[in-house]
Amino acid sequence: MLEPIKKNWRILLLVVVVIGSSVALFAPGFGPEPAPGENVSEAQQGVTNLQYGLDLAGGTRVRAPLSGYTATDVAFGGDTPESVADAVAAELDNASVRNVGVVPEEGAVEVTKPSVTESQFRAAMDAAGYEYAEVRSGVTQETRDETMNVIQGKINEAGLSGGSVQQIQSITGEYFILVEVPGQGRQEVIDLLEERGTVRIDIAYPDGNGTAVQEGTLTQGDFETIGTAAQSDRGTGAYVPVTVRNTAESGQSPAHSFQDAVAQRGFADAYQTGADRCGYNEETGEIENSNPCLLLVVDGEVVNSFGMDPGLADSMAAGSWADTGNFRLTTGEFAEAQTISLNLRAGALPADLDISGEGTSSSISASQGENFRTYSLVIGVLSVLAVAGMVFLRYREPRVALPMIVTALTEVYALLGFAALLGYPLELAVIAGFIAVVGTGVDDLVIIADEVMSEGDVNSKKVFDSRFRRAFWVIGAAAATTIIAMSPLMVLSLGDLSGFAIFTVLGVLVGVLITRPAYGDILRRLLTVK
Repeated sequence: MLEPIKKNWRILLLVVVVIGSSVALFAPGFGPEPAPGENVSEAQQGVTNLQYGLDLAGGTRVRAPLSGYTATDVAFGGDTPESVADAVAAELDNASVRNVGVVPEEGAVEVTKPSVTESQFRAAMDAAGYEYAEVRSGVTQETRDETMNVIQGKINEAGLSGGSVQQIQSITGEYFILVEVPGQGRQEVIDLLEERGTVRIDIAYPDGNGTAVQEGTLTQGDFETIGTAAQSDRGTGAYVPVTVRNTAESGQSPAHSFQDAVAQRGFADAYQTGADRCGYNEETGEIENSNPCLLLVVDGEVVNSFGMDPGLADSMAAGSWADTGNFRLTTGEFAEAQTISLNLRAGALPADLDISGEGTSSSISASQGENFRTYSLVIGVLSVLAVAGMVFLRYREPRVALPMIVTALTEVYALLGFAALLGYPLELAVIAGFIAVVGTGVDDLVIIADEVMSEGDVNSKKVFDSRFRRAFWVIGAAAATTIIAMSPLMVLSLGDLSGFAIFTVLGVLVGVLITRPAYGDILRRLLTVK
């Protein structure tokens, strides 16, 4: 029973790969992960689990550097990062400490305020007394990594399925952030990227001169967990459940500070029943009754004001609320709650994307992407028919030519399975890689057939194996050359060329390790009799 398996294990391996590719392409469990607020059917882009990039699905691509300057090889002189940032920021008239970053691991100091010029930054570094090697345009790797995480968070929270963010480097050494969002228009994506939403909680309370505001009692960094927006279970409105951090490296934790501020402003006395309400007027900025209010401020604008549940106010007055730090940020509309959740989760970009300056953006409509998909399929079918026609003209023997075509198509099918399994979006460059794989694959199969049949009939398996080994050495050397040539394109940040190189190399590896040996076994069974 094991003897047939032992003799034909290469063919069986090819069958297993085909079955595995079918599972990856069509099984529900291998589909793309839905974005928040999106169901599985919406995330799937057709009957298969394949994902399409901008070229084939339509969407927007934005490529831009981060605004800022970085001083390299800075001599800190034993100063802490905080003191360095304070000293440099103090010398800049148009920037604050939050705009100055210090990365000891890179020996770098950066400024991310777009209005700060290179000469101003140099002057600030000199005035602060820190020596440095040079000042270059751009920001540190740490800031680029943080920016990519923030943008990816914005994309995910906005429910934009298939969006991706990556860092690329130009030939001249400049770093760019590349953002691709399928199915979205240019302006919508740019608005999302340029939004540096900031959210804070203020307390408005009555004093002798009207209404006073205690700003920043809670800021984005004070939240430990942030829930997703949800509809209120008591009538209209929506809310975002949050947990405030109750630990701190030094001093009071954010939860205890907020608890003390609420207790100091008299929330427990003002909100003793469910009928007590906040009377803050957003138009005048005044409280129309005597109750203090929590103000939800987004980008410096009050978007909602609310009172406090009596039980929550009592727990804060008693000092027990900070043990958990849980409460809800309420809003009037669900869309507003989604925006607040998005800003809290994704946060503000650590540096501005210079889209209007050195950046570029392009958009492809959904209909144009659909046309590209159709044309790609037509070109793929035509290339297969052209190759099949030439093979039949060359050999005029179906038992040699037909397995050759089927094996080459199996190779492409396996690559599609890999793409579905990895969730790699198909672009025009990837399709070009598939076509190249068909060409090089049939090329190798022709080498095998020619080498096996060039010296007359194959009358034994021993003769076949000898000729096949000679052909395989040629194929192996050609495959190694292709992999070496494509390797730089795989590792360098060259955009679409990377996809072309990756799938060309994958095709070569699948061919050398699976399809070529399987074709050899098929050909041996068809041509030999003993």
